[in-house]
Amino acid sequence: MTGKKQKPIRFGIIGGGLMARELASAMARWCHLLDLDVRPELVAVCDREPRLLDWFTANFPALGQTTTDYRELLANPQVEAVYCAVPHNLHRQMYVDIIEAGKHLLGEKPFGIDREANRAILDAAARHPQAIVRASSEFPFFPAVQRIIRFIQEKRFGTILEVDCGFLHSSDMNPDKPINWKRMIDINGEYGCMGDLGLHVFHLPLRAGWTPANVRAILSKVVRERPDASGRRVPCETWDNATLFCEVAQADGYAFPLTAKMQRMAPGETDTWYLTIKGTEFSARFSTKRPKTLETMPYSKSGPQAWHSEDVGYETQFQAITGGIFEFGFSDSLLQMLAAFCRQIELGNNGELFFGCATAAETRWTHEIFTAALASQKSHSVVAIGS
Repeated sequence: MTGKKQKPIRFGIIGGGLMARELASAMARWCHLLDLDVRPELVAVCDREPRLLDWFTANFPALGQTTTDYRELLANPQVEAVYCAVPHNLHRQMYVDIIEAGKHLLGEKPFGIDREANRAILDAAARHPQAIVRASSEFPFFPAVQRIIRFIQEKRFGTILEVDCGFLHSSDMNPDKPINWKRMIDINGEYGCMGDLGLHVFHLPLRAGWTPANVRAILSKVVRERPDASGRRVPCETWDNATLFCEVAQADGYAFPLTAKMQRMAPGETDTWYLTIKGTEFSARFSTKRPKTLETMPYSKSGPQAWHSEDVGYETQFQAITGGIFEFGFSDSLLQMLAAFCRQIELGNNGELFFGCATAAETRWTHEIFTAALASQKSHSVVAIGS
């Protein structure tokens, strides 16, 4: 910091699990960032399980409110913005209540258990245009991906030939892993892995304007049963893996393929987000398997077509104290995402960032895509998106 005073944005957190602790930790690291006029301040936390509140009280001694009733948090006039990380079946009620209470919302994907729930959330946002309503999606804030975003803005790719993107992990490879709510349709939703992973995959393509016109989906239920808490085997109801073959239409009538993969059963993948864009003049690709490496392929009429590999240092949208030669990681991407959300609150909905958090409109498009994907799987056919 240069010594200037920062305006606090007072946050409440609803849902005290893994991602809530990550976000609170990012708030505690705010001194890592430089030259911002705002800072988040954690003033309230809510979870139905009182034991989950212990970590917050132990690490944030100035925390003003802990509660098991989220409505008490929303009634707190100190709370200006809310990060909400709860199961998908709770999104509609809680997200709408947060917005109607006059709070800014940073919510987790998929922003509603289904398309109807998502529309109710977006209707609430439309009734409160002053509210900043965004969805959490961290991976585009990696420095190499920020470079790719700049390439897109500069129209470096020429005519797009194809886009390949996905989010893969192997956390469900063990068939004896106990069942949790993400395997239950009434809590997770019928989208399965698409609802859990899909916004991360489509955030950047949708921001680039690559909205699919149709989809042919192949969805897989690999493990049909898992043990419950008592050891009894019960049905796994949701999709484990999804591969979506999409067609993206352009204004001139040209269309290119976009392939999106969302997999909970991907051998060898711990937590891999990737993106490849191939164009007639330039190509680029990135994977979190090699988090500091950006690969590009510029074309020339006479030169070889060869991938160039470059290690990208700590080049971030929001400047930090970290030296440029050091590596960037997930906690850094979460901090950058939180900075983008706070900066958006400062600027208002009409203020433009180089790259911001996933918008409510972008969550709507993911619901259109995933709803069409379910129909495609059922009919074994190509389905128009938004029909």
